[in-house]
Amino acid sequence: MKELEMTPIVVEQLTKVFRGKKGTQVEALKNLTLTVNQAEIVGFLGPNGAGKSTTIKTLMGQIRPSSGSAKLFGKDANDSYARQNVGYLPENPAFYNFLTAWEYLDLVGCAYGMAKGDIRRESERVLTLLELSSAANRPIKGFSKGMVQRLGLAQTLLHDPELFILDEPMSGLDPVGRALVKKLMLSLKKNGKTVFFSTHVIADVEAVCD
Repeated sequence: MKELEMTPIVVEQLTKVFRGKKGTQVEALKNLTLTVNQAEIVGFLGPNGAGKSTTIKTLMGQIRPSSGSAKLFGKDANDSYARQNVGYLPENPAFYNFLTAWEYLDLVGCAYGMAKGDIRRESERVLTLLELSSAANRPIKGFSKGMVQRLGLAQTLLHDPELFILDEPMSGLDPVGRALVKKLMLSLKKNGKTVFFSTHVIADVEAVCD
């Protein structure tokens, strides 16, 4: 079976226990099981501290589970090859602030092994899509929080992945920006892409999720 014919996300009995102060243990996740199918928008809803970011970091190989498993397209989430078809937005995206948006996307494209011409073309596309074209030649250090968030979304789109894993993608956005991201998610689904995003805002889930 080809990689992308497999289910984008399968989590089974996922548990993560962190060591706290004085030898105490903090159970961030307990026996979490979920499946996200192709061309679905799935909202991961819960209050702050519920374990949403821990789950997403486990899916992205940043945290190893205490027990259970997490798979992307049938491969263990700790396998870097499994993440080649994933566009990831962390909860608090950080950038090299001295770079311009163009330069940063060029760096991202090179990391994914994209050809120079493809990087330029796709950078122009995603900057236009996220309404950042007018600021593309400015250093990122001069961006507002909302612009930084939109640049984070732009870099997830650059290599045209099949799966998008987004941690609080509408954080810091004004109403216009939030509407833009919701429209983007629905467009991705229409094109057969899969979106898994965390939030604590019920209205966002109701607006876009399957």
